[in-house]
Amino acid sequence: MQEKTVLDEDDVRRTLVRIAHEIVEKNADRPVALVGIHRRGAHLAGRLHRLVSDLLDEEIPLGDLDIAFYRDDLATHEAPVVNATHIDFGLEEHTVVLVDDVLYTGRTVRSAIEALFAYGRPARVQLAVLADRGHRELPIRPDYVGKNLPTARGERVNVRVAELDGVDEVTITEIQEVAA
Repeated sequence: MQEKTVLDEDDVRRTLVRIAHEIVEKNADRPVALVGIHRRGAHLAGRLHRLVSDLLDEEIPLGDLDIAFYRDDLATHEAPVVNATHIDFGLEEHTVVLVDDVLYTGRTVRSAIEALFAYGRPARVQLAVLADRGHRELPIRPDYVGKNLPTARGERVNVRVAELDGVDEVTITEIQEVAA
């Protein structure tokens, strides 16, 4: 299985800096909060939080969200891995930027929006993703995109973050079909 690197460590860093600037620019007149989708989205949100807070010279709210019980494929998979959700600020007055690693069908984001609304009603919701690979099944479009990656369905986009994987990178691999 051959793996092609599409973003290396420097690319990931530069991409997050650019997204942070875009978030600040687009939300100049309103309070913003970041909420990362477990697992890798939460780590990316933590990095964006530091960057956006530095740009604004003030600490903005940061949360993380577990969507395990909001997934629409819960019945077709084994027991989900459940992480704690941490949202310790009021959503109502904030533009909440949901942060995820890869946008694919849109089902994860739909689940995240549903889970987020269980904690309150944000003023507005925006979406930031490190990689958008297309193949949407739901009408969901990101507000901030690190890199558009046109992929085939037989390919997999792998996002690795230093906090979990020891390296920051985005790669594409071809999924091997198992012979019957």
